[in-house]
Amino acid sequence: MSLFLIAAHVVGTINRNRIRALVGLAGAIVLVGAGAFAVTQHVSYGIGLYWAVTTATTVGYGDVTPHNTAGRIVAAAVMLTTIPTVGAVFALVTGAAALTRIRRMLGMDNRLPNRSYTIVFGAHPVVPRVLEELVRSGEETVLVAPDKPPALGEQVHLIAGDPTDEAILRRCDLSRANRALIACTEDADTLVIAVAIHSLAPQLEVFALTHSPAVARALHELGIDDTLASDELVGHTLAKSLETPQAGGLLLSLVDSTSYRLAETPVAPELVSQPLSRARASAGRLVLGIARERQVDLGVGEDPVLDADDHLIVLEPL
Repeated sequence: MSLFLIAAHVVGTINRNRIRALVGLAGAIVLVGAGAFAVTQHVSYGIGLYWAVTTATTVGYGDVTPHNTAGRIVAAAVMLTTIPTVGAVFALVTGAAALTRIRRMLGMDNRLPNRSYTIVFGAHPVVPRVLEELVRSGEETVLVAPDKPPALGEQVHLIAGDPTDEAILRRCDLSRANRALIACTEDADTLVIAVAIHSLAPQLEVFALTHSPAVARALHELGIDDTLASDELVGHTLAKSLETPQAGGLLLSLVDSTSYRLAETPVAPELVSQPLSRARASAGRLVLGIARERQVDLGVGEDPVLDADDHLIVLEPL
C-alpha cells in the first residue's frame, strides 16, 4: 500500500509538471503561429491569433485561410504541433482525475480539509453513523482508520492507516482539528491513541467511546473528561426500558431527529444568577438541564441557580 502511495505521488507530480509544460508549449505555438500567419498573409496580429486559435482547437471555421505557400506551411506546422499537444494535455488531465478517483475509492487520498475539522479515530461499528451525522450537520470530517467503511462518502476525508501509529497521527495535523473522537473496537487502542494525542496536541478537545467505566476513569486521569462507556449506557438504557418501556424510544428520539437537535449553549448574561426554571420559561426551545463542571444537572427536585460558566442543554429546531 505504501509503495502505491509513493508511486501515485511521483506520478501525480510528474503529470502536473507535464501539464504546465504542455500548456505553455501550446500557448507559445499559438502565439508564434499567429505572428507568422499575420506576416505571411499580410493581416493584423488579431486576425492571425483568431486563425491560430480556431486552427489549434480544430474548429476551423474557414473564414480566415492561408492564401500562399508560406501560409500553408505555417498552418501545417501549427496543426501538427498544437493539436497533439492540446490532446496530450486533455489526456493527462483525464488520467489525473481517474487517479484521484481510484485513490479515494481505495482510501489513499490523504488530503486534509482547508478549514478546521472534526477528526475520528478508530473503526468501532458506530463510526459510520457518527460520520453520517457529522456530514449532515455540515462538519468537515476526517477519519483515521485501517480501512474505508463501505458507506463512507467523499465528504469524509480518509487517512488510511493504524490510528495507534504515531506516524499516522502526525500526518493528521492535529493543530488544525477543533475536536477529536476516539472510537476503537478495543479499549487498549483507545488508551494508546489518547496518550499519543495528549502528547501531540494537549489542547485538543477529545471525546472517547469506551466499553467499560474503568477505562473511562483511566481516560479521565489523562485529562479526557468527555467519555462515554457504551456498556454502561446500554445497560442503564435497557434497565430503564424494563421499568418504562418507552424510555429507549425517548432517548433515541432525543438524539436521532431531522427536525430538531440537542445543543449546548452558554448561559445568557440576563439569566446569570437566575433559577433554571427561568431559562426553561424562555420561548423557542426546550431546556433539558445544565452542564456544570462536566456534570449534567436536570434540575429535577431542585431548581439550581445558573452561573456564568454553566451551559444550557437545549432541544432546538433545525
